[in-house]
Amino acid sequence: MKWFKRVLIAFFSLALLGIAAIMAAYYYVLPDLPDVATLKTVQLQTPLRVYSRDGKLISQFGEKRRIPVELNQVPKHLIEAVLATEDARFYEHQGIDPVGIIRAAVVLVTTGEKKQGASTITMQVARNFFLSSDKTYIRKVKEIFISLHIEQLLTKDEILSLYLNRIYLGQRAYGVGAASQVYFGKNLSELDLAQQALIAGLPKAPSSMNPITSPTRALNRRNVVLGRMLEVGYITKAEYEEAIAQPVVSKYHGAEIDLYAPYVSEMVRDYMVQKYGEEQAYTSGFDVYTTIDSKLQLMAQQALRNNVFTYDERHGYRGPTAVLWAPDEASPSEQAIIDTLKRTEALPDLIPAAVIALDGKTATVLTVSGKQLTLPWQGLSWARSFINDQRQGKPPKTSADILAVGQQVWIRQKDDAWQLSQVPEVSSAIVTLRPDDGAILTLMGGFDFKHSQYNRVTQAKRQLGSNIKPFIYAAALEQGYTLATLINNAPINEPDIRQGIAWRPKNSPDVYGGPTRLRIGLAQSINVMSVRTMRHVGLDNTIKKLTEFGFNPADLPRNESIALGSPSVTPLQVATAFASFDNGGYLVEPYFIDKVLSATGEVLEHSNPTLACAPAAGTELKTADSLASDMLTDNAEDTANATLTEQDSAMTLAQAQEQSNPLARCHSPDARHATQIISEPTAFLISEALKSVIWGGGNWSHKTGWSGTAWRAAKTIKRHDIAGKTGTTNESRDTWFSGFGPGMATTIWVGFDDHGRQLGRTAWDPTGPADQISGAEAGAKTAGPAWNDFMKHALEGVPEKASQPPAGIVSVRIDRATGKLTHKTDYTSRFEYFTAGTEPTEYVSEQTDNSDLFKDSPNEDLFQ
Repeated sequence: MKWFKRVLIAFFSLALLGIAAIMAAYYYVLPDLPDVATLKTVQLQTPLRVYSRDGKLISQFGEKRRIPVELNQVPKHLIEAVLATEDARFYEHQGIDPVGIIRAAVVLVTTGEKKQGASTITMQVARNFFLSSDKTYIRKVKEIFISLHIEQLLTKDEILSLYLNRIYLGQRAYGVGAASQVYFGKNLSELDLAQQALIAGLPKAPSSMNPITSPTRALNRRNVVLGRMLEVGYITKAEYEEAIAQPVVSKYHGAEIDLYAPYVSEMVRDYMVQKYGEEQAYTSGFDVYTTIDSKLQLMAQQALRNNVFTYDERHGYRGPTAVLWAPDEASPSEQAIIDTLKRTEALPDLIPAAVIALDGKTATVLTVSGKQLTLPWQGLSWARSFINDQRQGKPPKTSADILAVGQQVWIRQKDDAWQLSQVPEVSSAIVTLRPDDGAILTLMGGFDFKHSQYNRVTQAKRQLGSNIKPFIYAAALEQGYTLATLINNAPINEPDIRQGIAWRPKNSPDVYGGPTRLRIGLAQSINVMSVRTMRHVGLDNTIKKLTEFGFNPADLPRNESIALGSPSVTPLQVATAFASFDNGGYLVEPYFIDKVLSATGEVLEHSNPTLACAPAAGTELKTADSLASDMLTDNAEDTANATLTEQDSAMTLAQAQEQSNPLARCHSPDARHATQIISEPTAFLISEALKSVIWGGGNWSHKTGWSGTAWRAAKTIKRHDIAGKTGTTNESRDTWFSGFGPGMATTIWVGFDDHGRQLGRTAWDPTGPADQISGAEAGAKTAGPAWNDFMKHALEGVPEKASQPPAGIVSVRIDRATGKLTHKTDYTSRFEYFTAGTEPTEYVSEQTDNSDLFKDSPNEDLFQ
């Protein structure tokens, strides 16, 4: 019995020593143990998401892809697969698994290596949230004690939910929700058993066993998981055999982007990083809802690209991107050609292809997807050779004049046919504002964000050209001029020498018509009339007024060239200034973020834009100067009612427009009011004059009647409630079209990023389309078609808005030639609007015959 007593004493001694060792270890690491109570309120790191105003995902920022899910959203078989492979006794132990620890200890003693970790799911949660992954004894001790604390604080389901959302599963996917999207492009509920088992097997080696990096190892690991599920009894033999027979089919699926607006998302990213810091911005799960309208954005994007392609193609074909094989060489295999094409970086609307056959006026190409397409002559005939921006070669007669077998080219689909194409060298930008409050509805800072991240809408300062003239005339109207004021359309012989040279502005073309009404001067963009108007206003007053329209004084030269658009400004500044003509004379502040939500749906910020209206009588005017410059305000007191619901995000466009009438808040106590920079009558008069740019207002043409420089807009859009202005700078380096229609003001710019490069001219092609535009590039020809295309589609279904003169406007019939009152009602007269008190009082002499002034006048398409 003595030996038994000794064994018993030794046992208890060892037990006491073990307990003492555990207690000592506990108190040793106690100062370093974290507060596991933080798991109760843990916020999983989720990326920054950017949406359009109607809930379309524009972009996602952040290194970690995570889609948090509730435990009841995880399929039963996926949970069982995880438990079978990671911790079969999860619901039985208290955070540590003695059996697993003993097994790991045996492996350590027998091999001398730490091959078995014996980590339970709770221990993995402890490590993922609080510890590093280093395999050290002290870390394992901490892991055990933290796990015990976690088990005391959280339920098993809460622990499992944290694990399933936190675990790294490869390819930047954290959690099973993200893994389902990354590897299969599906929601968890759509996964089959084999796919669920594959995801469950990823925690063992997510970087080297995922189906993208190593499909074979992923398959083997999946089969191990399925075997464990069968062994434990989670699945039947039939389910096992069906799942194990399935191949692994997976590819990387990025965030499911609904709307392409990368320039906008980059503006949002920059704002969020500036305000919240990089780490918080990328990991806090912010949802940012912009002011972008998804339907209008798509229209703007297509209008810009189509216009850029059209410009580029009329200047000629610059040749293939590469020669894959010479015509006298044997053709590579089809797969070899496809593999080469796949190495070409993708571009919007363009597809790489190889020319494999030519036949008369057609060409056969092999695309990157392996399809053989025939390019008809209508898709090839444009490709005169490019010589320089001013010259093109002779029109081709056959496909062999353009292409050769073995060349790599770009193709694109136009309407229902395929055609030869190329990567445009010219740049462009488009931006649309809501005039009532400055909300940016569309924004494209270039042809392709991957090709160039330079945002030309906000960053490119380019000379304004004739787009400046409405602002010059607005200043004149406020100093006594009217739309019927006669301004001398004659050569200027008194040069401005402030530039150091004798600057003598000329018309384009160099044609003069004598005294001409102001409306006609704006409609036909007559240069010398703009200069004389500026002289009437005065240079200092002109600069002051342009500054009020939102242009930077530092960008405004102090010489008379300002009257013809020498200032360099951004398209966003131009669109904002033009919006003031449509909204009654108010300079709104453009904004692009409507609201910022936290990961839980709490509204952190909400826009408080400047409104194009006057405050109620007796209300203190709140302008941008009297409030914080940031239009996004803290709205914490409203968070109880501010969670975005599915109904909100699924709102129809009509409902969104109805609920977002910004002027409904005009008399709200916290409303901010835009500064009124011109009177409402002046804004109305300039708007009417800008309609003459499109629909006419001065010279007769047998082709188009009374026309302005933008008559093509009238033919394309076929509405009388649109107004706009063309713009072209010296030697056609910059071209513009800016204008507005009901609810939107849009600016288009086209030019080269190289300020010195001219847009050039194109020669007439006798075999080309009947509607081709030859001659020098200019605002109406180069930028105008994009504006016309966009506005035509954007205003579809929008009722035409009748002209409504504001208070203080009167209309009288005037003589077209003199601007005086007339009793005649024929084509020599018209009704004209005036600010009350400025209308003419003198009648034109009845003996005066002005009919000859309106016969065979120059066609308006000569005017730029």
